[in-house]
Amino acid sequence: MFLSPQLELLERPLPLRMGIGAAHDAVSTSSPQAQAFYDQGLAYLHSYEWIEAARSFNQALRLDPKLALAHVGLSYAHTELNVPAAAHSALERAVALNEHDRQHIAIRKAQMAAEDAPRDAAKLASYRKALDNALAQFPLDEELWLQRGVAESSDPADRGQGSPAGSARYYERALALAPSHFAAHHFLAHAFENSGRIDDALKHASAYAAMAPAIPHARHMNGHELRRLGQIDHAVAEFEAADRLETEYLKNEKIPFEHEWHYQHNLDLLGTSYQYLGQMAKAERLLKASFEIPSALAVQEFNKREWPVFLLSRGRTKEALEAAKVMIAHPSSLIRAAGHIEAGHAMLASSRFREAADEANAALKEMKSASDGAALVATSFEAVQGEFFLRTGQRGKGRTMLDQVIRKLRSAPGPDEWTQASFALEAIARAAREAGDWEYAARAANQMMEHDPAYAGTHYALALAAEHAGDGSTARAEFALAEKYWNKADPDLAELRDIRGRR
Repeated sequence: MFLSPQLELLERPLPLRMGIGAAHDAVSTSSPQAQAFYDQGLAYLHSYEWIEAARSFNQALRLDPKLALAHVGLSYAHTELNVPAAAHSALERAVALNEHDRQHIAIRKAQMAAEDAPRDAAKLASYRKALDNALAQFPLDEELWLQRGVAESSDPADRGQGSPAGSARYYERALALAPSHFAAHHFLAHAFENSGRIDDALKHASAYAAMAPAIPHARHMNGHELRRLGQIDHAVAEFEAADRLETEYLKNEKIPFEHEWHYQHNLDLLGTSYQYLGQMAKAERLLKASFEIPSALAVQEFNKREWPVFLLSRGRTKEALEAAKVMIAHPSSLIRAAGHIEAGHAMLASSRFREAADEANAALKEMKSASDGAALVATSFEAVQGEFFLRTGQRGKGRTMLDQVIRKLRSAPGPDEWTQASFALEAIARAAREAGDWEYAARAANQMMEHDPAYAGTHYALALAAEHAGDGSTARAEFALAEKYWNKADPDLAELRDIRGRR
């Protein structure tokens, strides 16, 4: 399904706005208003607000049709809005008016060539070299330093989210040149969270939120880091703030939810944060809503698996299977593979082992036919295989495979992956208990403890394992900790009822 916004939406006039963060790059225009709208578009690009960026660049072009870099900006926005033909067309319309503009256009051409051939290392190297050449000529251009930091990613289409540790020095140089530039803080937050420096990431995410208070992603980023540091209540408050900003914006501008990728992404993180707290009614409402919103992004469609995963964790196996079937009907082989994997987990939970094996085989077939992105589902596929072996009495094979899965889950960078790992570890511990492998259930619970000691589910899993081993003292202590960490959970949470029923 083609979900990109109608180009008419991207042409809508808009005012200059406050609270979005300040960005500036002097471009070839004699119109102060055109410059202002160009800068606004640049600011929106740095916060991944693709629709508003396109509207701003188009407004700048209405004021100055010869503003070459506004076309370059549109090429970025159109690419992220899944309109590649419009992106190429925008770049073709760019006309260099001075050397600064020519450098930016040459860089964008090199980048788009690398984007079109993402596995071509030579094209990525050419893109980076174009940036280095431009920086040699314009060493005081903070936008070039920011872009050079983004280019450290192995993915030429990255926009900063995947920044590795090596990106930080470029962003820090940009920040030194322009201390009021919010984007340096934004990208530093990504670079530091990806390299595990969460305290540093929070410092820059907080600065970003303070500099761009009207941008939902700025509040969302702050929530990222707070959640990773165990400050879940504060993280929820930030995700809720982002949701209010986003909902108001979409309503006021009459933009369908499916056109704004970030709205759905924030719903996912807010929903799983409620799940973490044991507030299952809120989690269910948001995760179901997110599941029902179509997306043009493969990663966002893949993340829809959080809904069947949630249902399975609540023992709602039939509903989880129905949700998995929705994914299996998706036009993308990658999403179909994810659906078959979740269907496999549902079949295993129902002791329908032959059907579970069929689902795993179907997932493998889809993964082999996927043109790209199969790595996205590889760990999930290994998890369903390991669970199958465990539940069918092949404990040695199951344990070995699940040990590999656990290592991969815990080593994945980023706060989204970190929280997803907590629930995946919990599912492994639950499957081991249901398979009667209490020794492995205890091992998985201990991995949960190493991964996140502040999660109530960790202590519940430890308590169940200790109780089965006859260690009543440890079981009572762990049940008490689980109850403590679920202090804001739904009163009728099944796990809390279970704990209280043991007294």
